[in-house]
Amino acid sequence: MKKILEADDIKRSLIRISHEILEKNKGTENLVIIGILTRGYYIAKRIVENIEFFEGVKVPLGKLDVSPFRDDEKRKTEDNSEINFDLNNKNVVLVDDVLFTGRTVRAAMDAITSRGRPSILRLAVLIDRGHREFPIRPDFVGKNIPTSKKFESVKVKLKEIDGEDAVYIVKIKKEE
Repeated sequence: MKKILEADDIKRSLIRISHEILEKNKGTENLVIIGILTRGYYIAKRIVENIEFFEGVKVPLGKLDVSPFRDDEKRKTEDNSEINFDLNNKNVVLVDDVLFTGRTVRAAMDAITSRGRPSILRLAVLIDRGHREFPIRPDFVGKNIPTSKKFESVKVKLKEIDGEDAVYIVKIKKEE
């Protein structure tokens, strides 16, 4: 494993993303943040905490389980989402740790629109590694990390789950 980001790098990226969200939204009015379970939620929680620190306003935070909306083998029927606010006419920022093929985000968009009709839906990711299979582009990116689709993966570790904040590139098999 090769470490790409340290804890301070992640913190700086999330502070920058938080400012960019506020700037694009022109403040906190109608803003809601929804994190994709599992690591996307903890990143979203940090963004909400940053926004509260900067603006003195706590924006609504939701957890989104996309598994019932997936189009692959990861699909399941139980929905562990926790979105306790109305999404209609809201400016929704969807948050995930790594953007790869776009399939998780596509499922997340289906999950969001099944719950309401936001005014706008934006995407924030800590890492964009490329290799899209769907035409999805993030609005807010912590870091672009080009990777080999076949030989590498990206692992985000967060202190809430893993006991440390770091981003690694992991070799999944040897290049031929």
